[in-house]
Amino acid sequence: MDAINVDINHLKKGEVSLGTSIMAVTFKDGVILGADSRTTTGTYIANRVTDKLTQIQDKIWCCRSGSAADTQAVADIVKYHLQMYKANNNGKSPSTKIAASIFQELCYNNKDNLSAGIICAGYDEKNGGEVYTIPLGGSLHQHEYAISGSGSVFIYGYCKKNYKPNMTKDETVNFIKTSLSQAIKWDGSSGGVIRMIVLTKSGIERLLFLPDEYVNA
Repeated sequence: MDAINVDINHLKKGEVSLGTSIMAVTFKDGVILGADSRTTTGTYIANRVTDKLTQIQDKIWCCRSGSAADTQAVADIVKYHLQMYKANNNGKSPSTKIAASIFQELCYNNKDNLSAGIICAGYDEKNGGEVYTIPLGGSLHQHEYAISGSGSVFIYGYCKKNYKPNMTKDETVNFIKTSLSQAIKWDGSSGGVIRMIVLTKSGIERLLFLPDEYVNA
């Protein structure tokens, strides 16, 4: 793949931040992504119901944390490159690893100008569910599950203790809901509703949990 060189110096470096709690978890039938919905500007809550789960290509999605402008721009660029990949390969869909590698190259090449932490996750029948993280600085890591954002520091221990490989869909949904509810409880920059995307052989399913549905999770 040719090097991706994009001049993003013109992107607005605003103060709007996705101070956030995001995660993605593989399970026996695929992968589930989850995120809170609060966007902050300093101590001011700019948006209570932001959608931080972005579709990149078919069953490849990403969770975004950091600068809202930066992460939206990077996601749009990756989406464009994956559309070109598909067009140039007779309609063949790119793998999750290819998508994550494009995120990694963009974030690394522009590491001095970006505030973007990405979790890229997807499902295909060959590889099943996969989760990759691209933290600040532009490195690339594959995990069975991943957490990120300002709220993640409060739930590392909980996730390490309670994650189990090959969980069922319901077990994974409850694991993500409980993890994010704890992150929201302790992190002032996280809040709002909990959104999830379920990616399996059957397709794409969206889930939404209001505060009164997760506050006692």
